[in-house]
Amino acid sequence: MKTEKNILIAFILNLGFSIFEFFGGIFTNSVAIISDSVHDMGDAISIGLSYFLERKSKKSPDNNYTYGYIRYSVLGGLITTLILMVGSILVIYGAINRIINPVEINYSGMIIFAIFGVIINFMAAYFTSRGDSINQKSVNLHMLEDVLGWIVVLIGAIIMNFTDIKLIDPIMSICVSLFILWHALKNFKKVLDLFLEKTPNNIDIDKIKDSLLKISNVEDIHHIHVWSIDGYNNYATLHVVSNNKDIKNKIRSKLKDFNIKHVTIEVESKDEECLDKNCDVDNQKHHHHHH
Repeated sequence: MKTEKNILIAFILNLGFSIFEFFGGIFTNSVAIISDSVHDMGDAISIGLSYFLERKSKKSPDNNYTYGYIRYSVLGGLITTLILMVGSILVIYGAINRIINPVEINYSGMIIFAIFGVIINFMAAYFTSRGDSINQKSVNLHMLEDVLGWIVVLIGAIIMNFTDIKLIDPIMSICVSLFILWHALKNFKKVLDLFLEKTPNNIDIDKIKDSLLKISNVEDIHHIHVWSIDGYNNYATLHVVSNNKDIKNKIRSKLKDFNIKHVTIEVESKDEECLDKNCDVDNQKHHHHHH
């Protein structure tokens, strides 16, 4: 609930501010400020989205979503990321135009705006700093980027005020945009890995296998599948060959150390044949001999 309230506060702050700063950018003639406003607008939209999707992601599992609704939160991260990618590309395009055709800029207005920008975005970043879903992390990342972006604009505005080098404005804009683009792409890859059921980065399948085989009465472990729903909660399924009934509890507690909370264990006795073809190489050979 706390998470949601913080996201909502950040949303209202950001949306109001991005509209305000867009006109500020037009008024001061600064493409760097306009680029920040586009960026903030994208953030605001994505935060609003996060808010609704985060709420949905808290719903407990039901028959339609047997794993729960956690992935909705990831979806928020994905849409946000796409908005930011498009936004930053458009801004870079606008800034390149400015380099070709420089214009007059109202420096003092720009300095005042940048000071506002730093303060308001710092507040928003503070509100969203406590949270651990990918969604909330990406929201907070945006806020920190906004603060940085505005600090850059502030410094640039002060330098331009004293030197009148108009090129600084579009160059700042491009730097901010490339920074956003880089982070967005990294986020995009994370989300993609989740959707492609890639083994979570902090999980080493061989290590897990070794540690499970050390448990007494475990003859063999195969079919280990580990995946993550949201980048934090890991799930595993595996087959274990054993003649001991108590083995499941031992495995469960062992896997807790690997940050795997949800395990499905199939127990087979030693003389039972594992029917799954892709079980492991030896078994495939056996199957071929049978036919």
